[in-house]
Amino acid sequence: MRELMVLGTASQVPTRARNHNGYLLLWDREGILFDPGEGTQRQMIHAGVSATQITRICVTHAHGDHCYGLPGVLSRMALDGVDHPVDLHYPAAGSEVIEALVSVASPGVDLRLHPHAVPGEVAPGLEVRPLSHRIEAYGYRLVEPDGRTLLPDRLRAEGIEGPEVARLQRLGRLRGVRLDEVSVPRRGQRFAFVMDTEPCPGAEELAEGADLLVAECTFSDDDAELAARYRHLTAGQAGSLAASGRVGTLVLTHFSSRYTDVGPLVDQAARRAGGAAVVAATDFDRFALPARRGWAVG
Repeated sequence: MRELMVLGTASQVPTRARNHNGYLLLWDREGILFDPGEGTQRQMIHAGVSATQITRICVTHAHGDHCYGLPGVLSRMALDGVDHPVDLHYPAAGSEVIEALVSVASPGVDLRLHPHAVPGEVAPGLEVRPLSHRIEAYGYRLVEPDGRTLLPDRLRAEGIEGPEVARLQRLGRLRGVRLDEVSVPRRGQRFAFVMDTEPCPGAEELAEGADLLVAECTFSDDDAELAARYRHLTAGQAGSLAASGRVGTLVLTHFSSRYTDVGPLVDQAARRAGGAAVVAATDFDRFALPARRGWAVG
């Protein structure tokens, strides 16, 4: 299963309808929790999320609406007896804050700290790029390696079935039949998570080719001066990010409490998003990643 579960969508000030940030990405055997803001533990209960589902936590930066829920989440994991290791990724510049939050959580979780200070891969398939905010911040990108989609008609024509299919995939050749003769290339899925930032090269690198891009949309285009002052994206800038990256679906979030209706922000983003589908996240939304498809070469 590959699915994004939204636990909170507010920026600095939560509202009656929007909790602070929190996003759980279910990706095969991993459950990656991004930016657990205050109240994330309670949001997990409402969303039907078990603490045992979390295998990795990724924090973009050490502002409270992106990390103050960390002690509660870790304490819940300890209470529920989570016995698998949990990796925690965060910018090295925020170590003092993150380590303080970890220190007040209940003990008992095999928590492994991974501060990072340069762009690159921080775990298999998981990359970071620097963003441009008021403090050091990094966005995250999950990349699946490219593979191949098998073609059932061609397999049948070659008489390959059952366990032989897996053997062909493993060996690349079976009884004179090459894997590329019964399959087509399949592009790996890509997920990108871009929080507090002004437009910057790092955000563009994260968004490139993403099937699903989660991007902050703190301000309307009408409040561009505020966005520039606080180094946040406007709705239109989030749309442009999706367009330049040829994104499949853009999920807008991290809304300022000044907007009770985010419909106009969706419209502003959509006008500049190119071919990307644009949606505004609400608390407890779920977004499935699109099915992987083969693509022709040449």
